[in-house]
Amino acid sequence: MSKTQVSRISISVASDLLRRFDDHIKRLGYENRSKAVQDAMQSLVTESKWMCEKMGKGVGAITMVYSHSVKGLEEELTDIQHQFEEAICASMHVHLDEENCLEIIAVRGSASDVRDLAQELKTRRGVKQLKLAN
Repeated sequence: MSKTQVSRISISVASDLLRRFDDHIKRLGYENRSKAVQDAMQSLVTESKWMCEKMGKGVGAITMVYSHSVKGLEEELTDIQHQFEEAICASMHVHLDEENCLEIIAVRGSASDVRDLAQELKTRRGVKQLKLAN
């Protein structure tokens, strides 16, 4: 059995982000940071592949966390969803706390329409995180 070749890299990261990452991976049971970073990188590559490469039709879900205190954002997000109504099956809105909301959007249809919808949503000021899963 051959070993996978590995590359040693160096990155710069904000101290607070590194502290939160280390706390989180400890809770998840990782024994070292390298394995956690590898898993995070693999997850990013796998998830973004659908965003970049998938053609034809498909189904999936968009999960989005946003600040509901950004003036006009909720209306803007609703308007965008109406522009892509053929790709949206359903949506659910969850109040996370006084500042943040979670929107879960079930999508079905053209992969390019779903990608365009996700791109339109995630570029809005106040959208903190958006993930597209298939």
